[in-house]
Amino acid sequence: MKEEKCVILDFLPTGYPGRRHAEPIAQAVGRNFSLLELVPRDSINLKPEEEVYIGEGKRDKIRYIRGILDPHSMTNFAQKILQEIVEKIVKEEERRFVDFFNKATIVTPRLHQLQLLPGVGKKHVIDILDERRKRSFENFNDITLRVKLTHPDKIVVKRIMLELMGDEKYFIFTPLKKKIDAYA
Repeated sequence: MKEEKCVILDFLPTGYPGRRHAEPIAQAVGRNFSLLELVPRDSINLKPEEEVYIGEGKRDKIRYIRGILDPHSMTNFAQKILQEIVEKIVKEEERRFVDFFNKATIVTPRLHQLQLLPGVGKKHVIDILDERRKRSFENFNDITLRVKLTHPDKIVVKRIMLELMGDEKYFIFTPLKKKIDAYA
């Protein structure tokens, strides 16, 4: 799924050091958690945590999307604020992640999507499934109260960070790196 908006993690006005063709570059994370390299329009300075439009049509600040950002090529500053930005997105879009708890299904006959969340074992999965059969979860607090799962929002953030930074076998919140739509 293509990103419409993303949040700037770091801006390098002179590009990467040591590159033959120096052009300004921004490292960013999309609201669907794609890590991207962006080239801004001429004379545009971007600031960390600034949200920019990268969807179809006229982009006021971004000339083009250079491509997917390898997490190991992120600047130190981008790595430092990535988790903070992910936490902010999870908080702003709480409904989307609570819906995950309401709709998560099995991955294999022996593995449920909920088990991919750090600290969620079979006992929690059974409790979550039992409670959501009674009625859907309303928010993270509702999950905590009904299932005794401490800080489900932080668990979601941890899983997103694992997917962004590691080589996970299953992807539940971030685009599968090999199947990310081409950006232009």
